[in-house]
Amino acid sequence: MLSAFLPVSAEVGNPRVNQIGYLPHSVKIASYKTAEAKPQAWQLKKNGKLIARGKTSIRALDPSSGDQLQQIDFSTVTATGSGFTITVGANTSQAFAISPDVFRAPLYDALKYFYHNRSGIAIETQFTGGGLTSFVPNSQWARAGGHINHGKNQGDYKVPCWTGTCQYTLDVPKGWYDAGDHGKYVVNGGISVWTLLNMFERGLYWGTIARLADGQLNIPESANGIPDLLDEVRWELEFMLAMQVPADAAKAGMVHHKIHDVAWTGLPLLPDQDPQPRALVPPSTAATLNLAATAAQAARIWRALDPAFSARCLQAAKSAWDAAVLHPSDLYRGGYDTGGGAYDDDKVSDDFYWAAVELFLTTNDSRYLPTIDAYTISRTDFNWANTELAGLMSLATVVQPATASRRAVAQQKVTAIAQQHLATQSASGYSAPLALSEYEWGSNSGVTNKLMLMGLAYNFSRNHKYADGVTKGMDYLLGRNTFSTSFVTGEGTKTVKYPHHRFWAGVLNPEFPFAPPGALSGGPNSGLHDPVAKVQLAACVAKPATCWMDDINAYAVNEITINWNAPLAWLLDFQNDVASQTTAARMNGK
Repeated sequence: MLSAFLPVSAEVGNPRVNQIGYLPHSVKIASYKTAEAKPQAWQLKKNGKLIARGKTSIRALDPSSGDQLQQIDFSTVTATGSGFTITVGANTSQAFAISPDVFRAPLYDALKYFYHNRSGIAIETQFTGGGLTSFVPNSQWARAGGHINHGKNQGDYKVPCWTGTCQYTLDVPKGWYDAGDHGKYVVNGGISVWTLLNMFERGLYWGTIARLADGQLNIPESANGIPDLLDEVRWELEFMLAMQVPADAAKAGMVHHKIHDVAWTGLPLLPDQDPQPRALVPPSTAATLNLAATAAQAARIWRALDPAFSARCLQAAKSAWDAAVLHPSDLYRGGYDTGGGAYDDDKVSDDFYWAAVELFLTTNDSRYLPTIDAYTISRTDFNWANTELAGLMSLATVVQPATASRRAVAQQKVTAIAQQHLATQSASGYSAPLALSEYEWGSNSGVTNKLMLMGLAYNFSRNHKYADGVTKGMDYLLGRNTFSTSFVTGEGTKTVKYPHHRFWAGVLNPEFPFAPPGALSGGPNSGLHDPVAKVQLAACVAKPATCWMDDINAYAVNEITINWNAPLAWLLDFQNDVASQTTAARMNGK
């Protein structure tokens, strides 16, 4: 009888939920970790008041985490508000909201990441807050302009080429710092620019661009008559344009692969206090085609908004294409990586396809069609190094009369790929669309990029299973995972706090700030590529979804970067479009 008086072990955060919340008329799933073999009773409460109850459904072992899970489906609940929790026995979830606006502030938070990581400009207190006051400005995030040749900071004006590689200098002061370091990499900037511009174009054809319009993001360019999203993207585009080899130099039109310090710096470090000299890494075919693709994409988007900038982008795109055709084998395989990430890429046929698609969509010039028509799509995911699906997604999205038949085929291909990701997702107890082998560096980027394909498939088909797939995948990122932790800083109750970043390093030095809301951690990585993760997570490899820790020095699992935040913003924008659906419209879906 003494057992009746033993304390009951309760876990806050179990069931695992999306800690931001759920849309009223969308799928709503929670995952309950338990050793129990039978269905369990659950209760949904709002600030302590019972809203719904039911029984869990049995699900077997989740292979990627090793967790025994049962599922709670409360999709029929349409009550709105905040302070919802789900209880099973003595266990209670984190609180969450149900609201059509639940993803609105997080969208602006995710986009604000880019302003905060601008190079070459002071980050001013008045602009440190999120768009539409999604979070308030704070002087802790303000800083001097980085890498503008001031004091000890040698900067990004008159940057020389790496020793022995060329005789000229370039002014490349703009752009975004790529990740936790102060490097700027054209190939990673390229996929990030493309993603944000694709987000804009998806809004033009399938949703709305109003929430991305002028005055929405609280950036210095707000109120200039140009959509704020495009102003932010232009900051990076102008850096990429500046990385092009001058017309009077050898390999004119090619694009330097990257620029960064010649030796690694440590944490913490303000950008304007970086004492290392900077250097241009030699041009590469991959970087050149990244500029050709994104500048062509930009040319059509800015055509009516800023004809001069549009023309500048198109000229750069064409000259980059011509240069890449002349130099198709300038492949970057490393060698200049002592102060920055390599971003080596030894296959560029996919980049040629992507650039050809963007140039054709913008110019309708048939010279690009042979490259498009000769290419066979073989991948089911994309990233900075594998870009063929970026071309396919643009071909499927942009309305252009000359590509109507190709657009239909591209939409069918995107939808078929999305269907494959739904199948992978259904095998995961936490709805992560990842195979066991895909918990690698930046696995959360793998999640976001696959969800983008599902989102487009929904736009093309209006089949709600694809929108549900996006929602379930977002649940994983925002707390319905083995850690019961939101992988996005400040978005939820238990979130990432210590991402790998040289300025947002308050955990190392109280004179530095912690990260603002909206930065996506790289996520589980069974490769354990950094010394901290290698030691602390050594036992995780058999359960790859558990290979993560919230440590600023564990850069292989907890870095943040532009090409992960760009698809996060894309998805949050998509979720805001889904929020506008009515119950009746949903019931007409499949």
